[in-house]
Amino acid sequence: MPKIKAEKKSRIHNEIAKQGIQFNKDFGQHILKNPLIITSMLDKAGLRPTDVALEIGPGTGNMTIKLLDRVKKVIACEIDTRLVAELQKRVQGTPYQSKLQIIVGDVLKTELPFFDICVANIPYQISSPLVFKLLLHRPFFRCAILMFQKEFAQRLVAKPGDKLYCRLSINTQLLARVDMLMKVGKNNFRPPPKVESSVVRIEPRNPPPPINFVEWDGLTRIAFVRKNKTLSAAFKHSTTMAALEKNYRVHCSLHNKEIPEEFDIKQKVQEILVSAEADQMRARTMDCDDFMKLLHAFNSEGIHFA
Repeated sequence: MPKIKAEKKSRIHNEIAKQGIQFNKDFGQHILKNPLIITSMLDKAGLRPTDVALEIGPGTGNMTIKLLDRVKKVIACEIDTRLVAELQKRVQGTPYQSKLQIIVGDVLKTELPFFDICVANIPYQISSPLVFKLLLHRPFFRCAILMFQKEFAQRLVAKPGDKLYCRLSINTQLLARVDMLMKVGKNNFRPPPKVESSVVRIEPRNPPPPINFVEWDGLTRIAFVRKNKTLSAAFKHSTTMAALEKNYRVHCSLHNKEIPEEFDIKQKVQEILVSAEADQMRARTMDCDDFMKLLHAFNSEGIHFA
């Protein structure tokens, strides 16, 4: 009996293997095979029968089929045409066929349609760009339940002062509420990845904070290059100063402001940092409010990061 059960669980994988389809690690193809974890992820998504769900990297369709059971429509984005064919074959002639839309291609280069929920086992090498593609997507979606490499997930939820707190942490938390939901061992995948995984819930802030994200990203990029150094030290890099001075001169030109002959960008930046009481602060301990105040202080003096 146990042998029959084991065979049944991996039936889809075995069929694919018979056809000579090997999972492509270049695409980050580690198929989630444990049905209990798939069910748990869907339970935590708060799915509604009227939802349009986006799934990225559906693979052999283990999660797709369960999603189709619970929502109005599933949009599956898959880059591997071999797996697209398998997924189409799996729903062919079933009530699911009309509920499934497959987008073939690289999700990072695809213009995503409207969706309510995103539930996905994310190919790990596209984790960071994909998070920001989703968070900057309009119209807003309700939430995303995403599987990531464990350390990446820990960075997403890290707080000021944590060892893993970084630019990814603060940029994500500016745009969304992020929660760690569960850990997933490597043996729940086929083939098993080299690292452990974690599932994270991401809920976009709606309305979003009243901030130019490109400017914000420019500021945090400078501050987190050396997150343990004071901001006063972080801003002393010559290429940083050159970029800020160029932006300042463009700003003054657009607003018909004269620039004094003795103008010194280093002095200007230092004055702003001191007046904002941020010169001795370090990025690793600063939260979103700290960076918002600092960005406003720079912008109000004509210093821009984009």
